[in-house]
Amino acid sequence: MSCVIFTGGGTGGHIFPGIAVAEVLKKETDISIVWIGSNNGADQSYVCSAGIPFYGIPAGKLRRYFSLENFIDVFKIIGGFFASLIILLRLKPCFVFSKGGFVSVPPCLAARCLKIPVITHECDFSPGLATKINTRFADQIFVSYTKTVDFFPAPVQRNIVVTGNPVRMRFYEADADAGKTFIQYTEDKPILFIQGGSLGALSINILVEQTILFLAESFFIVHQTGAQHRIQGERIKKRLKEERPDLNDRYKPFPFIVEQIPDVLAASDLVMSRAGANTIWEAAAAGKPMLLLPLEKGSSRGDQIENAKFFTEQGAAITLHAKDATPAALCSVLTRLLKNPEELKAMTQASIALADEKPAVKIAHLLQKWIPE
Repeated sequence: MSCVIFTGGGTGGHIFPGIAVAEVLKKETDISIVWIGSNNGADQSYVCSAGIPFYGIPAGKLRRYFSLENFIDVFKIIGGFFASLIILLRLKPCFVFSKGGFVSVPPCLAARCLKIPVITHECDFSPGLATKINTRFADQIFVSYTKTVDFFPAPVQRNIVVTGNPVRMRFYEADADAGKTFIQYTEDKPILFIQGGSLGALSINILVEQTILFLAESFFIVHQTGAQHRIQGERIKKRLKEERPDLNDRYKPFPFIVEQIPDVLAASDLVMSRAGANTIWEAAAAGKPMLLLPLEKGSSRGDQIENAKFFTEQGAAITLHAKDATPAALCSVLTRLLKNPEELKAMTQASIALADEKPAVKIAHLLQKWIPE
């Protein structure tokens, strides 16, 4: 039986969109799908939980700045390349599909050396370093936004297809009642779902802690803190219990939600989050208005600022940049939205329109053209 290779990782934002495509591909074909990811981190647990066989390789990070770790990571990248060569020679896949992240570069280079087709997808508004490198080996490039095409050299643009960013079909078919059961919703307040991506967001957690009394008076709060910031959620819960025990049941902290997140999103009235591509496209698939607090340049390459700008320009989101994300500003924006349901309704409609084409299905169909009959 033929197989295909998916690769990518480092964060859930590089993995879950790939899993979304893999789920459609498995449903529509009998092709075997195998994933190459980092042998260090959460890549394997995410992929294996989706029932996809996983091969781990050494993964060195690609940095744009000087660091002594760059010298160590060169050897990891070389090791990852030779490990990928061995895997590809053994499995002989029809193609390699990259979802980005530094771990995807060695498999794409190895595929190029073996003359195996390479297809890559960029989820952010502007291409990341891994995508820029993988583009040199790619036979076809998928991007999430029409304007992203302009970031690529003219000779490459003819190989680009605009697809949107794939999210799992469960986000289109989610059960709001199941989400409410999971979060133990027993109030009549609107549900505010706060999340910081798969790794959590310290600054968002701090902002929640600073404004928790206002938030709990106005909303039923579902707060995904990130596993490494679990203690912040516990501290906020303790404060509410001590200062406002009557509001204690309106705050539900979770380290990280995986399987139930489509249902929780479906149940939510407003999403407050970072502006990572995966996070905002999942919210769009669920048709939810967004309050975005993107990572600034310095903490990232600026991709979240660009993502947030696009969704805000489309009318699906409001953006609070780091310099403006004060407790007073947050309370002001949320109060305005509570008082203007028509604004929330318009944001909801804009959000629905952005993800209406089901990018995972579109990409799966394009990939099937690379599978020999």
